[in-house]
Amino acid sequence: MSMLSLPHQHGDGCQEECLSRQLDRPEDFQVVANIFKLLDDTSRVRIFWLLCHCEECVINISALMKMTSPAVSHHLRQLKASGLIIGRREGKEVYYRAADTEQSRLLHQAIEKMMEISCPNGKGRRT
Repeated sequence: MSMLSLPHQHGDGCQEECLSRQLDRPEDFQVVANIFKLLDDTSRVRIFWLLCHCEECVINISALMKMTSPAVSHHLRQLKASGLIIGRREGKEVYYRAADTEQSRLLHQAIEKMMEISCPNGKGRRT
């Protein structure tokens, strides 16, 4: 195993070797980047957050979000394609909810924590 040689030596170098191996796998980081790209839209974050708390159909999501059904459907397709939400059909209606995955749970926790830090008790919100 070859030792990584960095321009500046700040320690014993064992951590840098491990970090370097991980950094050599950009495809792993692309998955994370894709999730963050998906969440660059406030509506998608709000829809995802809503579906972490309940299961709803497009019509009800549209009413809660004050958006058109086609606009909500567009966001739902993207969230579903990413694996963050799932849908189940009951007759003609499709009901959506957050996927029961570690990724969805972690993202939900991150959103809740960021909202708590940024807007505790609504103090940070603009009206």
